[in-house]
Amino acid sequence: MTVLLVPLILAFVCWAVVASILITRELEKRGISIEYLWLRVMIFKYVEQYRKVTREETGRVGPLFYHYVIPLWIALVLAVILIVYRLG
Repeated sequence: MTVLLVPLILAFVCWAVVASILITRELEKRGISIEYLWLRVMIFKYVEQYRKVTREETGRVGPLFYHYVIPLWIALVLAVILIVYRLG
């Protein structure tokens, strides 16, 4: 089970990292400056800014928001399953 869950968790985390980079690129296109040195600390701010900007532009949240949030939730659930499996 561990052999299956660990690569899945890593794949979902990589998916979220790629989405975060794409979110910062979209924000830069809209004239919002990005501090790449502090990206790991500021990513939640940037995701929220992306959500706000896309909602103002189109009336809907942009798709990259969901490409960031959903894989992280799935990775979290899989990590909990892995922990429970390893303890049990």
